[in-house]
Amino acid sequence: MKTNNMITVEKMNNSLNKSARKGVFGLNAITRAMSFGLIMALSSAFIMPLMANASDGHAHDQEHAEETSVNKDVSTDVKADDGHGHDAVGEAETEEEHGLDALKLTVEQRELAGIEVLTLTEQSFSLEAVATATLVVDRDRTVTIAPQVDVSVQKRNVVPGQEVKQGDVLLTLGGVAVAQAQADYINAEAEWSRVKRMSKSAVSASRRLQAQVDAELKRATLEAMKMTPGQIKALASSPETIGSYQLLAPINGRVQQDLAMLGQVIPAGTVLMQLTDESHLWVQAELTPAQAEKVSIGTKAIVKVGDKSLEAKIIGRSHELDSVTRTEQILVSFENSGHVLHAGQFAELYLPDALQGGVILPDAALTRGGDGDWQVFIEDEDGFEAQEVEVVERQRGMNLVRGLAPGTKVVVSGAFFLSSEQAKSGFDIHAH
Repeated sequence: MKTNNMITVEKMNNSLNKSARKGVFGLNAITRAMSFGLIMALSSAFIMPLMANASDGHAHDQEHAEETSVNKDVSTDVKADDGHGHDAVGEAETEEEHGLDALKLTVEQRELAGIEVLTLTEQSFSLEAVATATLVVDRDRTVTIAPQVDVSVQKRNVVPGQEVKQGDVLLTLGGVAVAQAQADYINAEAEWSRVKRMSKSAVSASRRLQAQVDAELKRATLEAMKMTPGQIKALASSPETIGSYQLLAPINGRVQQDLAMLGQVIPAGTVLMQLTDESHLWVQAELTPAQAEKVSIGTKAIVKVGDKSLEAKIIGRSHELDSVTRTEQILVSFENSGHVLHAGQFAELYLPDALQGGVILPDAALTRGGDGDWQVFIEDEDGFEAQEVEVVERQRGMNLVRGLAPGTKVVVSGAFFLSSEQAKSGFDIHAH
């Protein structure tokens, strides 16, 4: 019985111990839960503001980064390469500081663009003071070849229109008259050489004079045949060459009025051909008496041929009216660089007119600026720059312009090219 009671007591103790342990475990769980809740609350109190500050700082940093990126993009756009390896801002600042806003062209670029420049004079012109004219050869730079003896054409060495240099062979001429003239000179020269070696006591003065004159006369005949001094000298030492000679070009020029044919016998004084130096031409114009009154020798004029406009100089006037047209003829000289114009072309001649006042420029010299105003391009030591002008009157492809100073170098051909480059590249055409 005692044993059973002890077992029972032991069971009761075990049961109590288990209950106690369960109570302690439950208390610990509640405590842990309360502690975890307290910790979470405290964490929320401290951590959330920090997270908010961090989030706000991140957003501010992101906004600042985006703003920096935008500014960088704008700066990059402004400072972007202009297509030629140059910094556009740097060049713009340099140009603004130094005024270097001019377009620069190489010699090759000028030729390809057809750039032509005219230097303005101090004189004023008018679209009303204009006369029709014709281009003619410069008579001071033209040579007519007409041997003064009968000649036959043995060989041709040039063709009509060919450019030749002084000393080039044009024709080979010969014939009976040529041989006779050459023989006469050889005999006369030999006689004169013999006489002048004799003493004054051995030959009379009249005989000496006669021999000298005869030799010079025969020399003059050869010169009239267009033989050169060198050819004449060689002939005297080589009499076996008589019967022919080479006709040499006396000047640089173009072959014109070429009438020589192989085998043809040309009478003395007949023009065989004409050589003209076309680097200079004359303008022959007919003026009314009212227009002629305003003309003075040495004054400037503008010659317009097609789309080309050139500066010229008045060199002569006839002071006589034509009986039919009742006009007076004047002559104007101008440089024909590149031989682009030729004798026979029609032209318009613009004369000085102090009352109207202005500069005459062709349509090719004018372009529209960015604001729509008329502009021209002038050339200076920096290059080509645009300058606004006032167009007073326009007619027949020419313009009366004001706003340009005398001595200004104005582009009269190729301005459209310069305007295009100005618009698309901002005064920078280094690689175009």
